[in-house]
Amino acid sequence: MCVTRTTVSLWRNISRFIEEKLGLKVNMTKSKVDKPQGLKYLGFGFYFDSRAHQFKAKPHAKSVAKFKKRMKELTCRSWGVSNSYKVEKLNQLIRGWINYFRIGSMKTLCKALDGNIRFRLRMCIWKHWKTPQNRAKNLNLLS
Repeated sequence: MCVTRTTVSLWRNISRFIEEKLGLKVNMTKSKVDKPQGLKYLGFGFYFDSRAHQFKAKPHAKSVAKFKKRMKELTCRSWGVSNSYKVEKLNQLIRGWINYFRIGSMKTLCKALDGNIRFRLRMCIWKHWKTPQNRAKNLNLLS
């Protein structure tokens, strides 16, 4: 999305350099010159931090939605595997996602996701106990 003459000329110079000097092909439909707020790059979104007076990276909303969807698949109540296997698979997903997005700012996002994950795991455990008698017995054992 080129808006002004300077961005158009900047875009031409950059694409010419990439194509001629580096020998790479530029896909004009995917490439654009834009403000960082409207940009999604390798799963990251960008926002302006007013305290630091600079743009910072964070996981894009689509990446978070994809993570939540996969997390719901792994904590499905009707998936007939043990809870320990669910936790193992969920740990792999969380560890990989956190390691990929660790350069981004996501403290509040991680707190929200943590609450969501804990709720889903409690739901799986509750379903695993099945009957009211088992639920009462297991709750008494926990307290």
